[in-house]
Amino acid sequence: MPTERLTFPGHSGHDLAARLDMPDGPHLATALFAHCFTCSKDIPAARRIAQRLADQGIAVLRFDFTGLGHSQGEFANTTFSSNVDDLKAAAAMLAERGMAPSLLIGHSLGGAAVLKLAPELEGIKAVVTLGAPFDPEHVTHNFGGALDEIAANGKADVNLGGRPVTIGQDFVEDVSAANLKDAIAKSRAALLVMHAPLDAIVGVENATNIFVAAHHPKSFVTLDDADHLITNPDDACYAADVIASWSTRYLKLARPAPPIGTPEGVVRVREADPRGFLQDVYGGSNHHTLADEPLAYGGTNRGMSPYGFLAAALGACTSMTIRLYARRKGWPLKDISVDVSHDKMHAQDSGTLEKVDAFKRVITLKGKLDDTQRARLLEIADKCPVHKTLERSSEVLTELV
Repeated sequence: MPTERLTFPGHSGHDLAARLDMPDGPHLATALFAHCFTCSKDIPAARRIAQRLADQGIAVLRFDFTGLGHSQGEFANTTFSSNVDDLKAAAAMLAERGMAPSLLIGHSLGGAAVLKLAPELEGIKAVVTLGAPFDPEHVTHNFGGALDEIAANGKADVNLGGRPVTIGQDFVEDVSAANLKDAIAKSRAALLVMHAPLDAIVGVENATNIFVAAHHPKSFVTLDDADHLITNPDDACYAADVIASWSTRYLKLARPAPPIGTPEGVVRVREADPRGFLQDVYGGSNHHTLADEPLAYGGTNRGMSPYGFLAAALGACTSMTIRLYARRKGWPLKDISVDVSHDKMHAQDSGTLEKVDAFKRVITLKGKLDDTQRARLLEIADKCPVHKTLERSSEVLTELV
C-alpha cells in the first residue's frame, strides 16, 4: 500500500500532518477518515481500516487534528467546531489534487464530526461512523471533576487514556452547544452506523439515536465484542471489509477494464494478514475474493483454501462445459450441480508409496433428458479445459521481482 506523508494548513493556518494511503492499483474513490478524541491518525484501528480500504481501490486520507500527533497548534485552543473545520480543509486539499472525497469515516468523536460535516460538503455519497456519540457533549463525561476547574480557570489538564491533555473552556462550551440531530436529518448521504453493544465508553444507545435521526438509506452493523478503540486487529479488519463492501453500492465505483493483452486478466494474490494466512485474491481489476486456511491449520477460515479454489475451478469449468454443449444441442437441461472433493491417494501400480492428487466429481443433471443424452453429457464433462489441465503435466515459471 503506497503511503504519502504530507501536510496542509488547518483551520487556524497551522500545518496538519497527514497520511494518504493509496491503492496499489486503480484508484476508484477517496475516503476522509476522522480519528477519535485526542487520538492520532496512526491509531491501529485507523491504520488497519485504511489499509483494507486501499486494498479495495479506495484512497484514504487520515490526519492529526490541530494540536495532536505531529500536527502544529495548541490542542487547548481547539473545539469540536474547529475539528470540523480541519476536516473541511482536508477535503479542500484533496479536491485540489483532483481526488475529492465521496466517503467520510469517523471514529468516536470523529464520527460526530463527520456527521456534522456531511450535509455541508458537496460530493459526499456515504458516511460511516464507528462508536460515535449522538451528543458530542458526551465526551465531557471523561473529564471528571476537571469541569469545575475549567470553568474557574479557563482550562485544566485532564487525564485521558493515561496521559494529560489540556482542555479549554471554549471546547467545553462548543461541544455542549453542538447539535447533531439536525445535521443528520439534513444529510442525504447513505449512512452506515457501526457500534459495539458492550462499548464501555460510548453506549450503544448513541448508535440507536443516530440511526433513528437519519433518513434512508441507512444501515447498522454491530461490532460485537469490540472495545471502543477497536484495538483487536480482527475487529478492525472486519469493520474495513464491511465498509468496503457496503460503500460500493453508494459510491458507484467505476471498475476499469482488465489489462490489455490479458483477456482473462491477471490473478494477483496479496497477503492480507501476516499473523495468519488470509489472502486478498484479485481476478484482474473486476473481481475480489479471499483465500485462507481453516482454523485447525492456523488460518481464520475467512475464505476457501487454495485446494478449495482448485476444486472450484474444476467444478465451475465442468458445469460451464456441460451447459455450453446442452445449449448448442437444444437439450432440456434445467439445472447442473457439481460436487468436487480433493484427497491424496497412492498412485496405482506405482510400486512405491508416492501419492497423487485425486479429485472426485459428482455431477447432478436436472431436466427431461434421456439416458443417451445423460451419457453424452457425462462424456462432455471430461472435455472441460480445467479437467484436461489437471490430467496433464503443467509447467510453472516463476520470477522474483
